[in-house]
Amino acid sequence: MADAVIVVALLLVAAAATAAVATRDPVHQALVLAVLGVTLAVLFTVLQAPDVGLSQLAVGSALTPLLLLLTVRKVKRRARQKRGAR
Repeated sequence: MADAVIVVALLLVAAAATAAVATRDPVHQALVLAVLGVTLAVLFTVLQAPDVGLSQLAVGSALTPLLLLLTVRKVKRRARQKRGAR
């Protein structure tokens, strides 16, 4: 039973990682990266490493996508300002 849960968690991680690589839009990439962080946290919890899972949940599914979204927003805003200045 435990092996089946580990295999399912690994398949979910592989699917989320593939989706993160295949996505072209940076905003969607950040959202898929958050999903990947959640699936990795689940995998770590299934593998009996809840401390690593909690760290992954905080950093990989919340902080990193948030920073990416803020960066994309700032880059788009600067590009818009440069176009308006011409």
